[in-house]
Amino acid sequence: MALPNGPVTTSSEAEAVLFDLVDVYDRAYEAAAAELSLSPAQACVLGRLDERRSMGALAEELGCDASNITQIVVRLEALGLVTREPNPRDRRVRLVARTPRGDEVNHRFATAFTFARTAVGRLSPDEQDQLTTLLRKALG
Repeated sequence: MALPNGPVTTSSEAEAVLFDLVDVYDRAYEAAAAELSLSPAQACVLGRLDERRSMGALAEELGCDASNITQIVVRLEALGLVTREPNPRDRRVRLVARTPRGDEVNHRFATAFTFARTAVGRLSPDEQDQLTTLLRKALG
């Protein structure tokens, strides 16, 4: 289900454009994931596994419940994209790592998801610097 691109009304043109940006970004992310038969959540978790991570650390970083991460990881494991193994320091904790196939799929996703590179590429180097400064300020 597609989410609306913002509230019914916005307080400024800047807010409306920001909602449009988020909407287009989300749709591009979903499309890139779908090209690889992944859900956006699966692509997101796969992308966070440059090194072995605990499932709890993934949940905390993504701001979601650990049970959500468990469901996503189980599906990725069934696809042969990740493995789960006990942490040698604490056998109660499971570490998640990409498999070689997971590395390849993650690389293909990174190649397919071009929205940010394309959007930023439309700006001059000075405009990119300005955008970076303004976004950092907006993010606090």
